[in-house]
Amino acid sequence: MISLRGVDKQFQSHAVLKNVNLEIKPGEFLTILGPSGCGKSTLLRILSRLETPTRGEWLGPQNSNLNLSYVFQESELLPWRNVEENVLLPLELKKKNLDADHVHSVLTLVQLEKFKKLYPHQLSGGMKMRVSIARALITDPDLLLMDEPFSSLDETTRFEMQNQLIKLKKIKNKTIVFVTHSITEAVYLSDRIQVFSAREGCSVGEKVIDLGAERKDEIRTGFAYNAYVTELSRMMKSAKQDSVYEI
Repeated sequence: MISLRGVDKQFQSHAVLKNVNLEIKPGEFLTILGPSGCGKSTLLRILSRLETPTRGEWLGPQNSNLNLSYVFQESELLPWRNVEENVLLPLELKKKNLDADHVHSVLTLVQLEKFKKLYPHQLSGGMKMRVSIARALITDPDLLLMDEPFSSLDETTRFEMQNQLIKLKKIKNKTIVFVTHSITEAVYLSDRIQVFSAREGCSVGEKVIDLGAERKDEIRTGFAYNAYVTELSRMMKSAKQDSVYEI
């Protein structure tokens, strides 16, 4: 779907990304895992073409007409618009037909169809994030980019949102690139994880997660899940020390 080849990114004299090579495969859930400040968000911005690399190549569809959506760390809802109106915003900006049935189906997908007339100040943190995800899905994107969308939620709500996202992935079969610094979150959600170093962000390892398509809370106490968490904890420790970990 998209490949990055030898990508560097510098802001003035500061190197944020260094020699990043990354391939995104259609239909996969890929997580970028790394400590704060390692360039994860910058990588997403390069994937979305909101930023251009200092060096290297972005390779995608030949016509470059890739439909993608971006979910930010905060829900970023417009306070004067209700849930339905916030979800409709991307269609309005693209001057596309506002299909009521399509909007209803997307709100149903995130279990917000009964709350469509409420305003952001009337919603919980988890509900606001679901509105943000619905807004991202309304254009039926080929690629969904998510930048630590659950980081501000309490643990119970975060687990609930992770399960919601897995259901959405299964139903819509979307390609998702997800950024987090939570090892347990990365293991629970991902098909594949790229670990980035703490300084001059570069990939120090990759791990394929084979826990099956069905992810339920019971997995979190299982041997396989905890083995992955232990392995990635070792990789993250290595990443913080800026040394390459051999898988």
